[in-house]
Amino acid sequence: MKIRYFAWLRQRTGCGEEEIALPDGIATVAELAAWLGERHPRFAEALAARGIVRCALNQVYVEPDAAVRDEDEIAFFPPVTGG
Repeated sequence: MKIRYFAWLRQRTGCGEEEIALPDGIATVAELAAWLGERHPRFAEALAARGIVRCALNQVYVEPDAAVRDEDEIAFFPPVTGG
């Protein structure tokens, strides 16, 4: 599984992307995000504010209860501002 972090989430995790094997017992985006938060405590801090971080599964925005598979690409995005 490929995990990608964008904008300031990249700084919080210390990487722009990483390849992982989907851990046993992880079936949803929410469970994956919680597991990633254990690996990257500053990412967990960002996730603590519910609704701030968005997630895309295979380039489509999804809700936290979306199912994940080992061959998926998951991307996490902070809020976007424009001007």
